[in-house]
Amino acid sequence: MPHVGRGALMGVEECQYQFREMKWNCSTTTDETVFGAVLNYGSKETAFAHAISAAGVVHTVARACRDGNLQSCGCSNEDRPENLHKEWIWGGCGDNIAYGYRFTEGFVDLPERERIFPKNSVDQGKKLMNLHNNEVGRRAVIRAMRLTCKCHGVSGSCSVITCWKQLSPFRSVGEQIRSKYELATQVKLNRRGRLQNIPISSLLPQVRSKRHVRTPTADDLIFLQQSPDYCTFNTTAGSFGTKGRKCNKESNGPDGCNQMCCGRGFTTKRVKVKERCKCKFQWCCYVECKTCTKIVEMTTCK
Repeated sequence: MPHVGRGALMGVEECQYQFREMKWNCSTTTDETVFGAVLNYGSKETAFAHAISAAGVVHTVARACRDGNLQSCGCSNEDRPENLHKEWIWGGCGDNIAYGYRFTEGFVDLPERERIFPKNSVDQGKKLMNLHNNEVGRRAVIRAMRLTCKCHGVSGSCSVITCWKQLSPFRSVGEQIRSKYELATQVKLNRRGRLQNIPISSLLPQVRSKRHVRTPTADDLIFLQQSPDYCTFNTTAGSFGTKGRKCNKESNGPDGCNQMCCGRGFTTKRVKVKERCKCKFQWCCYVECKTCTKIVEMTTCK
């Protein structure tokens, strides 16, 4: 369980990094839901939250297996890649992605699978959506795996090369899932109790012009409802609003004051900031710094 907890925390931190300049900045709550009421909506943000959380658990459990921190698993026993140079040795101790995947599939999906809802109900649609997006997160970790090789030999020679599969840094996984968020597909629950594409003719004109509608695969994020605007505080929607949020008045992007402040305007003030400066390396062996104070402009939304 400590590894599951670390994986969930890693997912939250990555979510907050990826959305640090957005109106919805992946804010968390003090209750057991972590992400709060935003999970009540079948939105793109809910889709990302489920995917990144599942990915975080896969990542930490697979790494814990490799490090020998779990009795139930060890190094990866993945088959040798067909295109690996024939003289290179397939071995080492790879991250056990297979075990991490199986464990997360059973553990993370269990709460959703145990919930029984009436057929064709809104809650059944959210359940199917969440299970799908959990799988997207797990697959993102697998697709980010990379081949790692190391040289061995006398006096630094490379007479023997050993290779194994290794997890990519979790930042790479987060960036991959963030790109899926941008291309997420809206779906609906059909009469057979399955999720299907919403016909492009039924979408709003501005949505149709922005999105290329296609059938989502097991690697694509899906959502049921359009997102709230997240401009104002709304407990039902899980929105903390953007009042008091920092913005960049020089930017035309989502972090710019025009977009972040939702047309309410912004306030600029000068504040004192303390930071380390004039750092010098002292023999041996530490860095000694002074504390400097500078005046900076801070712009926040009204």
